Amino acid sequence: MEAAPPIENIVHAVQTLYHNPDASEKERASNWLDQFQRSVHAWQLSDQLLRMKQNVETCYFAAQTMRTKIQYSFHELPVDSHQSLRDSLINHIEVLSDPNYQVILTQLCLALADLALQMVQWKNSATDLIQRFSGNEAHIPVLMELLTVLPEEIHSRALRLGLNRREEFTQELSTSAPTVLNLMTVCSERYLSDERLLGKVFKCLASWFYLGVVPSNDIAASKLLNLLIQILKKYETPSMLHEAASDCVCSALYAMEDIDDHLVLAEALYRGIMELPEAYAITVAEEDVDKAINYCRIFTELGEAFMEVMVDTPGQGLGDLKILDAVLNCVGNCQYEVAEITFNFWYRLSEILYKRDNKILNDIYRPYIERLIHALGVHCQMDPDHEGIPDESDDFGDFRIRVSELIKDVIFLVGSSTCFAQMFSNLASQQGATWDATEAALFVMTAVAKNVLPDESQVVPQVIQAIIGLPEDTHIAVKHTSIHMVGELSEWIKEHPEVLEPVLNFLTSGLRHRELASVAATSIQNICSQCQEHMKDHCDGLLQIAQALDAFNLSNEAAVGIIKGTAIVLAILPIDKVEAGLRQLVLVQVNPLSQIIKAGAPAGAPAVPKHGTQSDPTVWLDRLAAIFRNTNPQITNGQVHPCQTILQEIWPVLSDTFSKYQGDIRVIERTCRCIRFAVRCVGKGSAVLLTPLVTQMVTIYQMHQHSCFLYLGSILVDEYGGEAGCIPGLVDMLQAFIQPTFQLFQEENGVRYHPDTVDDFFRLCTEIFTEMSHSYSAVDSREPIIQCLNSCLQT
Repeated sequence: MEAAPPIENIVHAVQTLYHNPDASEKERASNWLDQFQRSVHAWQLSDQLLRMKQNVETCYFAAQTMRTKIQYSFHELPVDSHQSLRDSLINHIEVLSDPNYQVILTQLCLALADLALQMVQWKNSATDLIQRFSGNEAHIPVLMELLTVLPEEIHSRALRLGLNRREEFTQELSTSAPTVLNLMTVCSERYLSDERLLGKVFKCLASWFYLGVVPSNDIAASKLLNLLIQILKKYETPSMLHEAASDCVCSALYAMEDIDDHLVLAEALYRGIMELPEAYAITVAEEDVDKAINYCRIFTELGEAFMEVMVDTPGQGLGDLKILDAVLNCVGNCQYEVAEITFNFWYRLSEILYKRDNKILNDIYRPYIERLIHALGVHCQMDPDHEGIPDESDDFGDFRIRVSELIKDVIFLVGSSTCFAQMFSNLASQQGATWDATEAALFVMTAVAKNVLPDESQVVPQVIQAIIGLPEDTHIAVKHTSIHMVGELSEWIKEHPEVLEPVLNFLTSGLRHRELASVAATSIQNICSQCQEHMKDHCDGLLQIAQALDAFNLSNEAAVGIIKGTAIVLAILPIDKVEAGLRQLVLVQVNPLSQIIKAGAPAGAPAVPKHGTQSDPTVWLDRLAAIFRNTNPQITNGQVHPCQTILQEIWPVLSDTFSKYQGDIRVIERTCRCIRFAVRCVGKGSAVLLTPLVTQMVTIYQMHQHSCFLYLGSILVDEYGGEAGCIPGLVDMLQAFIQPTFQLFQEENGVRYHPDTVDDFFRLCTEIFTEMSHSYSAVDSREPIIQCLNSCLQT
């Protein structure tokens, strides 16, 4: 935009953008206005538009443009124009102080704050603004907004400022802080009945707290702090003002990084906040969730601020454990959203106590953690009318996951076995407990089940027996959680093999249930991983399940888990039995993959598999990868790896997969992954496949630069780089990869758009240097590699 456009054109474009129903016209107007905002003419014309005050849309566009220009294009202005820009912005703010222009005022206040940060010759901007605006009562609200955004914008990433300037400006505000605090105190007294303005005062104070420049002794002695507490104690306080006051108190607590440096303020805040539990109780009785959340934030922030003191001197002075009672009262709120606010506090507390490892401290805090776990268990109860299994994808499901993680973090204070026993005792004592209460208790028990001591012999057998004997009409959610718990008890089951067979029967019956199949499969996998020796006698049954996986309603992840568990158990059998079992397991995956490849797509049509279905090659490739990854039999001297012959037999199918899906990165990556685990599994025994594999990899790479080929190449070098007969082929592989890779990097933004290729290529080069340094001097590829490296470094 070379020449300045007529101002009428700008007004028309803004009106088109906001009011023209034609989408194409809106887009044209938006593009034109965007181009205008980037032009140097935007400074002067935006100023004119604000003076015209034609309508809200045009004024907002002009104010937004002014702020954007100050943020990103301040360098366009000569230094001698900075003062006139400042005066112009201040004049606009004074003229547009009408509440109807609030959204415009906000943009202008931000623009002025950004200007103050960049205009180094403007000293003590906060004090100047107070002198300019405080004399007119009508300007007090906008003055509060200006004083709010000044400290907030110091950390704005949009401003191109160095750390020194930000620190210099922070020091200026620190100098002005007593004046600002005095102004806020006067305003809070003069406009006590003006809830809107009082809220602005508290919001302003909060922003100065967050910056850490408010003199703590002064605020502790001021009437402002007492006013904050009094407002929070009154139930009739309007929600907006209540939230502003809560934010302000939280910001004061947040600002106290070291209580010793702010002891007077810390004591004042502690005394005031400990007057609020009664107000919180009234809020709960009145079912005012928003205010309950505000109180919860305050109590939790108080706990976090005073945590070190509570641990150093529990129950003394500012280490008063009544703070924990206040936080726990919030955890007990009927709304789980309130309880969730406290989670970070409990994480931090458990971390400190774990590091201290002090029995006396643990004994002090144990009752509080027990109350926490009980309250969390209540929150985890599903609606009594819920049907089906627990849903982990919704907000409540996410909350339950976070509860489980929190319990695992704090349980060391109570003991997993103790918690497990207590929850079961509570269940047993509740005659006719509802299904939702039962499921919630089982959910908490599941969270700690993995850490139950293996020598526990009183409670776990009763739990196992109760689960196995669940009536047929038990709610399916209870069955689902029970099956999950059994899997988590796999380490205990390892030490108590007498329960293995009935447990496996129970889990196998779960496989036959559509909604329970996946969780049952996961639990079977866990037991296979922990109880390998005991599972040898059940290997035939595992193979039968693995061969019939698609008859069950399993997720792909759960199916892979069953296969993983089966491979783990197979691997400890005698070598001859390992090969026979693995052949069965592998062929079940390879045969469908082969059929998919042979079926093909119509002539000339691309082969695009339907993601996640049995027609998707990646389903079978993932299962094959799980087999090779988890088959680690004990091989003695002279024995052939049981997977060696199998890998050679299935190679043609894997090769055909490469050929057919060479343009499909998702399938190619999974095929490379499968071969990678197969090579690692078989080791040197797979060398016979090295030549055809490398030949196919480099051929496809010429047309499709899939970085996974480079990664697989580095695996091959690591595995075979020490074999003299393999070295020439590996060197040829590297040389074949270099040219296509270099061409890719030479494209515009080639390095930036292909970070995986960069990583994998130089990983391959590193492996070559490391494993084959004795023969690498003969490789005529150093210069191209150096060119590739330079290309990457220059990006």
